[in-house]
Amino acid sequence: MLGHHRDPPAKLSAMTTLNPQERLDWLRLIRSDHVGPVTFYHMVRHFGSAAAALEALPSLARRGGRPDARICSRAEAERELAEIARAGAALVAWGEPDYPPLLAETEDAPPLLTVLGKSELLQRRAVAVVGARNASAAGMRFAREIAWDLGRHGLLVVSGLARGIDGAAHGGALDSGTAAVVAGGADVVYPEENRELQQEIAEHGVIIAEPRFGTVPQARHFPRRNRLISGLSLGVLVVEAALKSGSLITARLAADQGREVFAVPGFPLDPRHRGTNDLIRNGATLVETIEDVLGVIGETAPRPGLAEDRRRRFAPVSDSPDESEVGAAHTRIVELLGPTAVPLDDLARSAGLPLPLINMVLVELELAGRLERHAGNRVALR
Repeated sequence: MLGHHRDPPAKLSAMTTLNPQERLDWLRLIRSDHVGPVTFYHMVRHFGSAAAALEALPSLARRGGRPDARICSRAEAERELAEIARAGAALVAWGEPDYPPLLAETEDAPPLLTVLGKSELLQRRAVAVVGARNASAAGMRFAREIAWDLGRHGLLVVSGLARGIDGAAHGGALDSGTAAVVAGGADVVYPEENRELQQEIAEHGVIIAEPRFGTVPQARHFPRRNRLISGLSLGVLVVEAALKSGSLITARLAADQGREVFAVPGFPLDPRHRGTNDLIRNGATLVETIEDVLGVIGETAPRPGLAEDRRRRFAPVSDSPDESEVGAAHTRIVELLGPTAVPLDDLARSAGLPLPLINMVLVELELAGRLERHAGNRVALR
């Protein structure tokens, strides 16, 4: 019952490491159909634990309009944990010591990350270097050199392991430390031409993945991957990018997350530079040398500990709605939503309903596969 809210166990709000049963429950919940990070956190807050959220999931999905929601089975989750262990990787939960601290601050931080390689690198201050796949020779040289310079100044270089600029940036930072955020499973090589580079990063750097082991990247996975690249980093440096490119998506996500955006200027008739020139025109920091980056991020003060973030993310909802309230609000929320994403605050003002009530309706719609969440706390109907 939605109105019978249970307080989270004390160990959740002060969590440092999940116990094996909690880790299994978290994995089952996030791997169940249509459970994204935001809905995961809402459900754990509301029901007090991932185990209780799993019990409630079928009824929530039915009220959202889906009678046959698939829940990840215990056996399926145990198989994934075994595969991760065999590969020498780790499944790191939000709030655990190895979880990247900057990423933990983002609203849709993955509850669980697969980490392969030197997880301690993720505690470093980081800068992302991204750009075109069909990069120029000059662009790749610049990416390699500035990645080397960033590493020389103790910064972790983050990128997406794509061909072109991404691969050059990883290569330049292999000796100092680099993090590859992949769109598929941490064990899946993509693209094939970067097989050797991916193996080197697994040995000398760190590979991070949100999807389960064995996931082959698809187009829809890359924007979600990009939010992790920006979320891990103090800033995102775009070396080359067309006007419509994944690198510009990463830059927009960085701005949404309050990160710095840097861009390398280029010849205006080269389409690979139109995106970076446009970023500079709209306020990105122009970068020609490492000093242009260091002058902005400086000696950024260490972030505060996660204790308060844990309490806030898992704090019980004091005015938790009951089922009758959610049912009454459902029609109004669906009427106000459409295929165009709207900010949650605007939705709340238009509906004239309290945010906890709206959030529970959105949870039901997402579990039914009818809601899509967008960057900047925006939502739309599928």
